[in-house]
Amino acid sequence: MEDKIRYPEIDFFIRNIIKGETGHLKKMEEYARLRHIPIVQAETAALLKVLVNIHRPQRILEAGTAIGYSSGIMAKAMSENGMIDTIEIDEETALLARDNIRELGLQDKIKVIVGDALEIMQCLYSSYDMIFLDAAKGQYNEYFAEAFRLLRPGGLLVSDNVLYKGLVAQSGPVLHKHRTITMKLREYLVELCRSDQLETAVIPIGDGLAVSVKKGEKNE
Repeated sequence: MEDKIRYPEIDFFIRNIIKGETGHLKKMEEYARLRHIPIVQAETAALLKVLVNIHRPQRILEAGTAIGYSSGIMAKAMSENGMIDTIEIDEETALLARDNIRELGLQDKIKVIVGDALEIMQCLYSSYDMIFLDAAKGQYNEYFAEAFRLLRPGGLLVSDNVLYKGLVAQSGPVLHKHRTITMKLREYLVELCRSDQLETAVIPIGDGLAVSVKKGEKNE
């Protein structure tokens, strides 16, 4: 969670100038920090809120719930009728996420689905206005086909951790323990950026964020 891919002074400046969370979201940040649970970093959370406010999605799919922090961030930025389906593979973590979502008063807006993200996505048939990938980084290539299928024309695909500690952009050799994930993320970014059906920007904030728009009109 604390690995940096930019200059530390820029991270420090941004994290101190943006408006921080309050209430239970702040408590969730502290819980995650003390237990080394990865949640989206402050600047990534700020961008997610902006994207939701601009795009105004009615339905969001999230792969990788963790403790429910990012789904809480997005749900608070959505319209009153907005809904989020979020997938978490670990049952105990899903229970904790549900407790946190209840504390945030968002239980009617966020549905936590327990299971493997790829398997769950393969069973879904409803369309989504926005999909946030924040699950197993080594499986992003497998998620992509299902995410693209489920995403409405004009919808946003937001992929977190795509620069993976900066290793994805590193020109030299990568340590063996990180090599497979690094190579798969490079392949994933190539697929996003070279697709004729997407417009993609890779943003070096947090651990790297890719924001893709599926070409076509929203009302198609």
